[in-house]
Amino acid sequence: MTNIAEEIGGVQVKVVEADKIGSATSPLDLSKTLAVVTARERVRAGDVVVVRALTESATYNQLELVTGRLAKINPGDVLVGVLGSRRALKGFVGDVPETVAAGDELHLLNMGGVIGFCTGHHSSLSDAIRVEVVGLVYDEAERVRNIGDAAWPLREQMGASAPLVVVAGACMNSGKTYAATELIRQATAAGMRVAAGKLSGVAALRDTLNMADHGAVATASFLDCGLPSTVGVGDLAPVAKSIVAKLNESAPDMIVIELGDGILGGYSVESIFDDAELRGAMAALVYCASDYVGAWGGVELLRRRGLTVDLVAGSVTDSQMGEDYIEGEFGVAAGNARRDGARMFGIIKDKVSSFKFQVSGSRGVDAFEHEPVEA
Repeated sequence: MTNIAEEIGGVQVKVVEADKIGSATSPLDLSKTLAVVTARERVRAGDVVVVRALTESATYNQLELVTGRLAKINPGDVLVGVLGSRRALKGFVGDVPETVAAGDELHLLNMGGVIGFCTGHHSSLSDAIRVEVVGLVYDEAERVRNIGDAAWPLREQMGASAPLVVVAGACMNSGKTYAATELIRQATAAGMRVAAGKLSGVAALRDTLNMADHGAVATASFLDCGLPSTVGVGDLAPVAKSIVAKLNESAPDMIVIELGDGILGGYSVESIFDDAELRGAMAALVYCASDYVGAWGGVELLRRRGLTVDLVAGSVTDSQMGEDYIEGEFGVAAGNARRDGARMFGIIKDKVSSFKFQVSGSRGVDAFEHEPVEA
């Protein structure tokens, strides 16, 4: 790490050379040579921070780079990430501190490079990697860099859209990404143009890159709207509408949307379902769970919110017995992405083909009928 002191706008900074840059910073296209301010600063989520790794982790020891490649984190590595919060049921929990200065100790909260003060973690994981703050990245405009500097503008209204296929779940690791990417793959193979996005969770590129690998012609996530995570956002609808509107620029036949985390939890997922315009754009709702109770609870909870689950997927359907039980006892179609992705897609394709979008602008409703999809 280089330590060259200089002054920018009357503020003392030093120039450092980073070893690895986390993917959570990707909207800013940073170089490895960075100016950092070391004095104590009031901070906000999304501020870019340079840290030095102090410890190793046996179970969580890689950083996703801006290229999407995973790199091993070694003690002494100088890393670039962003300040953010996390509420992972099966991962780390942590928050953004009120102030940050060189020498403070924080933790790596996710593989994308979200950094905060860890307050707990799942019992299957070793302790979060401890990091020492080197400084906050500074620019010539005399400000701390924040991923919000490159954020897409939020939208109160989305306008007409291609059909949305929303994939939600009971919690993290319930099979959402596998179901979403299989739907993308099947639809692409059937000749459809598919765009895809992730609306909630904690920042990383893995899921959107996976969507692109399975055929999505365009991808986006809350990271594009300047959010290191959706913890504490409250109302995610303006973020969701910005993402969906951008994806519609690729002229897709269908947009697959994954909601990271669960329909209950700390990532504001429920606010997506509370918005009339977004609900009106949903051609199909896929719900993923790992067991019968989780499946029943999700179907019932969404029903109470006025939403109908069109398909149950996830690990609860990994056996034929699971599919049969859900269809027989719950009266909901079930499909497994691993065993029979074509059947799962067939169920959703029928919903997409008959889609009618209810445009809800200033709380008035106009009907927009989507052209039937030939697949």
